Amino acid sequence: MTSPIRTERHGDVLVIISDNPPVNALGAAVRQGLEAAIKQGVADASIHAMVIRCDGRTFFAGADITEFGKPMQDPPLPALVDMIEASDKPVVAAIHGTALGGGCEVALACHYRVAVPSAKLGTPEVKLGLLPGAGGTQRLPRVAGVALALRMTATGDTISAKQAADAGLIDKLVGEDSLAADALAFANDIKGHRPLPRASEKSLAPDPEAVAAFQKANARKFRGFDAPAANIACVVKATEVPYHEGVQFERTEFMRLMFGTQSAAQRHIFFAERQASKIDDVPADTPLRPIRRVGVIGAGTMGGGISMNFLSAGIPVTIVEMAQDALDRGTGVIRKNYEATAAKGRMKPEQVEAAMGALTPTLSFDDLADCDLIIEAVYENMDVKKDIFTRLDQIAKQGAILASNTSYLDINEIAACTARPQDVLGMHFFSPANIMKLLEVVRGDKTAPDVLATVMDLAKKIRKVAVVAGVTYGFIGNRMLMPRQVEANKLLLEGATPEQIDRVHVEFGMPMGPFQMADLAGVDIGWHRDPNRIENVRDALAAEGRWGQKRQAGFYDYDEKRTPSPSPRVAEIIKEWREKTGTPQHEITDQEIVERTLYPMVNEGALILEEGKAQRASDIDVVWIYGYGWPVYRGGPMFWAKTEGYDKVVAGLERHGFTVAQSLKSGAIK
Repeated sequence: MTSPIRTERHGDVLVIISDNPPVNALGAAVRQGLEAAIKQGVADASIHAMVIRCDGRTFFAGADITEFGKPMQDPPLPALVDMIEASDKPVVAAIHGTALGGGCEVALACHYRVAVPSAKLGTPEVKLGLLPGAGGTQRLPRVAGVALALRMTATGDTISAKQAADAGLIDKLVGEDSLAADALAFANDIKGHRPLPRASEKSLAPDPEAVAAFQKANARKFRGFDAPAANIACVVKATEVPYHEGVQFERTEFMRLMFGTQSAAQRHIFFAERQASKIDDVPADTPLRPIRRVGVIGAGTMGGGISMNFLSAGIPVTIVEMAQDALDRGTGVIRKNYEATAAKGRMKPEQVEAAMGALTPTLSFDDLADCDLIIEAVYENMDVKKDIFTRLDQIAKQGAILASNTSYLDINEIAACTARPQDVLGMHFFSPANIMKLLEVVRGDKTAPDVLATVMDLAKKIRKVAVVAGVTYGFIGNRMLMPRQVEANKLLLEGATPEQIDRVHVEFGMPMGPFQMADLAGVDIGWHRDPNRIENVRDALAAEGRWGQKRQAGFYDYDEKRTPSPSPRVAEIIKEWREKTGTPQHEITDQEIVERTLYPMVNEGALILEEGKAQRASDIDVVWIYGYGWPVYRGGPMFWAKTEGYDKVVAGLERHGFTVAQSLKSGAIK
């Protein structure tokens, strides 16, 4: 097999070039080719310097993910980078695109680094529950300082080439279009310089203030995760011991993380996200329908947020409302959101104007006639939605895709209102729609394969993680949420408090518990609006105007900063309902809360799979990670159940009287 590494001789400089598309991943063949090329350069007395660069769109952008979980072939990356650094002839890294993970470690092992201004550098291993395991945590602080090394390793965020140059991580910024020539010239300039600057030989003073400040600033972000603390510990170790001892510590920490459940969970989600985009029974080469303009019906919170996704991707949007004031209010919010983004430096003013310029507000349904995709985003009422789709059937052009942003309702029933059910599906965006990454794409019984494929492809263009769901009440995510809410409310009557139930969920890693979520969303959502019809605790709260944070009172009391505190009035209401229903009390443990609120979600997920309403268990995990804030270090509910042990989950469910899904009992979940 032809090696992805080739060499070119330019006078007394050996240029080592990787050509391993798409991202020059550091797979075994690349590592073997680099090893051979470096040995060639070291052994040839007529070579005085070496340059490592990459063809294609990027420098080495990390490990080869196809090697994950398999035995590492020689040479391992740590040995390779040590060999590069040990060279008695200067080695220059010529960086464009991204130098990520192992690619950044290769660059750090080189004696010099040049980069184009658009390049980015980073060590994102922490996002897979790992750390840079080829000396990265030891070389990086020695080259760029403790503060930047902490940020790069423990958050996984990339930095620009200019930031890297300011920190001493890049020796020279070169021309965007002349990297090869400029790197060669740089190599010729420094080839006689001695001693060679080796990162491992640099001294490094402790910086406890930087460490303390970083930990304090990121305490909330890192809560529950193992890998950030391990990265921090390794960087601190680099300030305390010689390089060779620091590398041993790094290796021990790397192996501990690699074989831990958190990294397994994070790697599971990494692959699950990519798998979710595949449709089992639709060929990958299915011709797609062109989407040149999108129509959105409804300019409220959801409609406005949905519109922003397409506007930000450069796709024009026609947005329809019933009344001028609602239309003006909706477009005003869109502009305000964009201007807030620009104020933070994430958009340029001209980008804001370009996005707003691509938006066509209108009160006329007829203006949707030229749209290739029309998304209905009005409130959850089947009659209203059916009326809209009946009208759309008369207005939309042939071949247009008609989508509903419903959270629960039957897409087949909606599609039946049209003469083109093959063109209808669900696009369930999550609020706020311009920020949340998840998109449930609901496949109706008659949805055409090319319609499904087109929307799944479009999801990538608007930077969403899309998951295919079948038609079932609540689809995947909300269907699994319902048993959790039911059990949480039962637990209130049996002796638990909202604070205890929410605390258990937050300690588990969820961003908030069931009652905190209810207060944020609005206790009045789904309420029948009859203050005389009180059938449960939530009705009682709603009838008293305790609608959640927006009223400074829900399951909790809130101050003007929306800080919650336990509510004496809520405790009274719960007590009244306990007495009214005659519900027996018992001491409720944290474990019982887990078994009665989280285990039923797993059970519901298993039923969804058995019914064919989700393609695979990992899709369910993706829904809960990106749509509901399930902690990524637990890998989603179905992966978590596997790590808990299916027998343990089944025993917990049976202990509390649940009917357990057959696939969960047999452990046949896939």
